[in-house]
Amino acid sequence: MESKAICVLAMVVALALSTLAQGRDESCTVAPRERANCGYSGITPAVCKAKGCCFDNTVSGVPWCFRPMSTNKAPEEEECLF
Repeated sequence: MESKAICVLAMVVALALSTLAQGRDESCTVAPRERANCGYSGITPAVCKAKGCCFDNTVSGVPWCFRPMSTNKAPEEEECLF
């Protein structure tokens, strides 16, 4: 019985990780002209991704290290309720 529980837990963890990875890839689908710079000239893919950003060097003339779609826009100001 214990081995079944471990197997089910492993499957749930694998499914959760694959779902997170899939969402990450979709959030990095940003039109080149809409990319918000998240790095600096010469940044490596590993350093860029460690900052929580996306890296794509296939288009020249635009940022290669850029914010994911979900954080690409400036935060909206909250209305004061006082």
